[in-house]
Amino acid sequence: MTVRVVVAEDQSAVRAGLVLILGSAPDIEVVGEAADGERAVELARALRPDLVLMDVQMPRMDGVTATGIVVSEGLADVLVLTTFDLDAYVFGALRAGASGFLLKNAEARELIEAVRTVARGEGLISPAVTRRLIAEFAATGRAVREPSGTDPSVLDALTPREREVLSTLGQGLSNAEIAVRLDMAEATVKTHVSKVLGKLELRSRVQAAVLAQELGV
Repeated sequence: MTVRVVVAEDQSAVRAGLVLILGSAPDIEVVGEAADGERAVELARALRPDLVLMDVQMPRMDGVTATGIVVSEGLADVLVLTTFDLDAYVFGALRAGASGFLLKNAEARELIEAVRTVARGEGLISPAVTRRLIAEFAATGRAVREPSGTDPSVLDALTPREREVLSTLGQGLSNAEIAVRLDMAEATVKTHVSKVLGKLELRSRVQAAVLAQELGV
């Protein structure tokens, strides 16, 4: 499967480098480029890519706002690019529904693998990063979820198996790790994760992970 990507980055030299790197992968196609958030949203609406590689600090419309629009309209998954590890922009983008984030100084192979990871529905680039994010959210009490808050009754819609999947998401496990932990196929894990997100009205795995931590699942 070819992953269709829109690259949104205001610095032309950086954007050109990202396009060059992604274009070197046989299974990734850059279908559009944007220099600001408004253009990124326009391209996502017009092209319906699989993924938008989104810088967070851009003119006209920042990447966090653009991410919220792209995700809420179901246009594409979003992989956020940032200069600083776990800064306020990252939290804002994840609250807006981004599937994961990557530092701009990442190696070319890391960028390519990150795009593939998000395209597979994995979200969040590595379990280690997931766990750090969960810990940071828990420590600061940042709310990533509206409107139901942390009311335990939101879990009533889940089957026992889906609760188990939610618990593993709260531990920052990838689909492959969940498959081993719960003794099921990865495709089945992906289906369960999608159902959990849908039933809980969540936009991303990180939101599910934080909710699991907050409710002690």
